[in-house]
Amino acid sequence: MTESATLAIDAKAKALKAAGEPVIGFGAGEPDFATPDHIVEAAVVACRDPKNHKYTPAAGLPELRAAVAAKTTRDSGWDGIKANQVLITNGGKHALETAFAVLLDPGDEALLPAPYWTTYPESIALAGGVPVVLPTTAATGYKVSVDQLEAARTARTKLLVFVSPSNPTGAVYTEAEVTAIGQWALEHGVWVVTDEIYEHLVYGSATFTSMPVAVPELANQTLVVNGVAKTYAMTGWRVGWLLGPADVMAAAINLQSHTTSNVCNVAQRAALAAVGGDLTAVEAMRRVYDRRRLLILSMLRDLPGVVCPEPEGAFYAFPSFEGVLGCSIRGRTPATTLDLAALLLDEAKVAVVPGEAFGAPGYVRFSYALSDDDLVEGVSRIGKLLAEAS
Repeated sequence: MTESATLAIDAKAKALKAAGEPVIGFGAGEPDFATPDHIVEAAVVACRDPKNHKYTPAAGLPELRAAVAAKTTRDSGWDGIKANQVLITNGGKHALETAFAVLLDPGDEALLPAPYWTTYPESIALAGGVPVVLPTTAATGYKVSVDQLEAARTARTKLLVFVSPSNPTGAVYTEAEVTAIGQWALEHGVWVVTDEIYEHLVYGSATFTSMPVAVPELANQTLVVNGVAKTYAMTGWRVGWLLGPADVMAAAINLQSHTTSNVCNVAQRAALAAVGGDLTAVEAMRRVYDRRRLLILSMLRDLPGVVCPEPEGAFYAFPSFEGVLGCSIRGRTPATTLDLAALLLDEAKVAVVPGEAFGAPGYVRFSYALSDDDLVEGVSRIGKLLAEAS
């Protein structure tokens, strides 16, 4: 396995900043907001309750599992979800790994549209599966087509990884596109693992569509990954969940009972306050992200040699820097975006994640979950550096 590129970049940037370097980081996909007060207070109260000092069911607190089922119906429109179809996990990453572990046998193929989040291929391989990467580009809106999926399907195809809104691109599939892909999966008996962690972060005319809602018949071959990290600014609390058919979830619960047991009870109590509350704080954060989205889009499009499609969801921009590669910048000639990311960190003290980490060489991911001042300063530094290119 390889190290998580996003965490590696973030760690290097933080180390340089701790050493006194004026580093601005666009690397980590982490909200820059504090967790809302009412959620923190729920954790404080939970700390003082001795029942939270003990083991609880491996699948999660019964009341949290029920609340997640209710929240799923409220937010995505998926009716009929029951608590026994919910597994509370140690973050969304753990939910993904569990999903692949219970579905994939050695040699099974998992269709993986690229650009993809760095963890997907590693978790698939860890489960014995084979990632089958399907490239997309800015020209296709970073979206995979049914024709691409069908061309890649073989007798070993077990599942499709589907993500909308997307990390790293910010792409959001339309309801019609989600429906078409879901119907293709249903027709061919392909499982879908759909990551809905950014469901509330959509902008402009884009809307979130949950695949098992768009194609209800697909619910029996779909696993949904979600969590509190992005929506409620709770990345460090490590609470996610996995939803799916009861028999598959029983297997997932058995697995978790032998790996991690229950998620931290205090964090679960905080998550209960989050999913059981209203979305006022979530909407306030979404509006800020929307403003930053438009700001970074405008600034990136002004950079020489850079092409940036408009992101419609999550909090990432994913521009192409192919027009910059091969240029001479301060005596260095970056041939790849890996080289370019190193140059930007060394010369401009700006940390970004190169597209190679996401299966998309030539592109760069920028998280705009950082302050407006840092956003403007960071992109301005890149602009000054690129102005020297020849």
